[in-house]
Amino acid sequence: MKSAPLQSGKDMPDDAATNTIVKRSSSKSDAVTMRDVANLSGFSPATVSIVLNNAPLARYIAPTTKKKIEESARKLGYRPNAMARFLRSKRTNSVGVMFFDITDPFCTPILRGIENSLYQASYVPIFTDAHNQRNRFERYLEMVLDRHVEALIVVANWLFVDIHLLADFSKRNIPAATIGWELPGDTVSSVMVDNEGGGRLALEHLHKLGHRKIAFIRGPKTLIDSGPRWKGIQKFAHSVGFEIDQSLAMQLPEEFDPNSGFEGGFRLTEELLQRRRKFTALLAFDDLTALGAIRALTKAGVKVPEQCSVIGFDDVAMSALSAPSLTTVRQPLEAMGNLAVNIVMEGINASQEKRDWTITHHRVAPELVIRESTCAISFAASDD
Repeated sequence: MKSAPLQSGKDMPDDAATNTIVKRSSSKSDAVTMRDVANLSGFSPATVSIVLNNAPLARYIAPTTKKKIEESARKLGYRPNAMARFLRSKRTNSVGVMFFDITDPFCTPILRGIENSLYQASYVPIFTDAHNQRNRFERYLEMVLDRHVEALIVVANWLFVDIHLLADFSKRNIPAATIGWELPGDTVSSVMVDNEGGGRLALEHLHKLGHRKIAFIRGPKTLIDSGPRWKGIQKFAHSVGFEIDQSLAMQLPEEFDPNSGFEGGFRLTEELLQRRRKFTALLAFDDLTALGAIRALTKAGVKVPEQCSVIGFDDVAMSALSAPSLTTVRQPLEAMGNLAVNIVMEGINASQEKRDWTITHHRVAPELVIRESTCAISFAASDD
């Protein structure tokens, strides 16, 4: 059967119509320019440029003129050329945000805090994940700087990589801040939780509940948080005359994966149980370690918290969702992200105004969050 001759575009087969659409799309004119806006609005290109770039002279232009230019730009769909704007002003309105290991649950609320604060400041974050590898971190650092970011935030959450190469950032005139790590000297600003105070809060909570036979899983020796948290624990123990049983004190190994804390907590708790030394509470280095400990205790038939209370540190999202929900020392992680952005934005503003900015080191206060995994000691649990 013969096909009828094609009479018009609407009668064309689907593939031919598609080709026509693609052709029309590809022949579309170039992006809208300021000259187009000037032609529509009736004002000179110079006036349009001053208004759309919010140049200093914009304050002298009448509000009615500004409004007409802005309405014309919206009608035409004008969008400023980012590269041209950078060449003109040397500003990118971007901030490099470098994570050492984004898979760490610790990072998620920090990421939210950073992103939200940069959004409100009309800045674009450029995110990177170093996978806790020195070469990857250094390469990403070069790439971020090549993109002319106006500031840098480094989230050093689980750090075994040498971060001291950031020490020369003050010479580059680029504001920088670290979260979870503090460089010696006044070279880079930092935001950290008061780890020593947090360690004290954790042991104080267990002590107030009547626990005296307490097991500990300390953090890896080279991790910056480990020492201060243990120091806070020791200081509180000394202040109340509580003697730490060193045979109940374990230490996580030096691992490069922050999520290894769960496996480490599980394995070390099993080792503690095998030693057959009675303990009614366990204080873990962080939440993942505490959750691993709860898994080992449950597997061994030890009820949490009736027979053994468990406390963690950080208050990552899964802590509230576990069964039982985890008592922990909360780091205000989202607020720490916000604070880091505030620090670098002050540096950006100071740089634009050709003035010095102050390197600051912030210690934010931790907070005890009591949930289901801890309770007062019972007489049955305290018996040998």
